[in-house]
Amino acid sequence: MPEISRFLGIIISMYFDEHNPPHFHVQYNDFRATLDVRTLNISAGSLPARVRGLVEEWAESHQDELLSMWETKEFHRIAPLV
Repeated sequence: MPEISRFLGIIISMYFDEHNPPHFHVQYNDFRATLDVRTLNISAGSLPARVRGLVEEWAESHQDELLSMWETKEFHRIAPLV
């Protein structure tokens, strides 16, 4: 599972051969969640509210890039939340 970003103890990853809809995985301590790239809704798992807010902020600013990576399967690192 390629790690595409890491910030504040949050790890963001995407798998190469996953099912639709486009989504990414978040790991924070013992928490795990899967978020839909288009809606930013959690489709599986859970995150603390503060972490979810940070992940949503990061994903909103990189949404087009995330969708492009999903479609092309050309994964690369994305800048962390600053």
